[in-house]
Amino acid sequence: MQILAGVGAALPPLTVEYLVVAGGAGGGQNLGGGGGAGGYVRSEGGSPFDATAGTSYTVTVGGGGAGSTSTARGGNGSNSVFASFTQAVGGGGGGSRNGTTSGATGGSGGGGAGDFGAAGSATSGQGFAGSAGASGAPGGGGGGASEIGGTDAQAEGGDGITFGIDSVARAGGGGGGTNVAPRAGGSGGGGAGGGNTGGPVAGTTNLGGGGGGGNNNNGSGEEHGANGGSGVVVLSYPADYTISNPGGGLTFSTTTSGSNKITTVTAGTGNVSWS
Repeated sequence: MQILAGVGAALPPLTVEYLVVAGGAGGGQNLGGGGGAGGYVRSEGGSPFDATAGTSYTVTVGGGGAGSTSTARGGNGSNSVFASFTQAVGGGGGGSRNGTTSGATGGSGGGGAGDFGAAGSATSGQGFAGSAGASGAPGGGGGGASEIGGTDAQAEGGDGITFGIDSVARAGGGGGGTNVAPRAGGSGGGGAGGGNTGGPVAGTTNLGGGGGGGNNNNGSGEEHGANGGSGVVVLSYPADYTISNPGGGLTFSTTTSGSNKITTVTAGTGNVSWS
């Protein structure tokens, strides 16, 4: 039991369940690969973190990567962090057909561009690889937190995971770009790839979803890849405690669920502390 100085009341252990999702990656250009989802790190099913009241712990929420507007692949997402022991790796960018065709390595890997662009690989324990691009079209789907991206006629993004803290699906991969029907993004914020009915869709903010790959409607802007979605940090801890952000820098909200509070950090870099 923890006893706070000057208070005299016994409190339960400060046990923190956490979910850390990095920013999703941008999709590639012109039958581009879908962006990989941000890396997904959680304590559920493992060991929660035993925090100490009054101690500050670093939190960073990673931004999404930019969709490609050139021959370069889509931009990787940025890393998200909780404390010194956990770091979720940003998603890997999708390959672009007329340039860097391979998907990038990331939390989940980016899809390869159409015409056999190679898939990007994933970070162990944080996600899945993208898929290679198909002959002619489409680009491969970006990897998600629970499965690899699709390929060929099934170039959807890989699905994400629903976490028990708040039952929200996150970290879906972006769909590959094609010249026929659009390919869906993975569940958990993955953006659809561009197709014959429009351009690609961005990954969803604070879900760490990958952006969709662009179609091949050159000159319209629809051939550009879509941006990845930003990540998030979710913390669950006993309701007896109050969280603060000493020094500022974070955007967060807190709700109560039964005997726990749940704090969702949606942007910024800074510190959290409990009292």
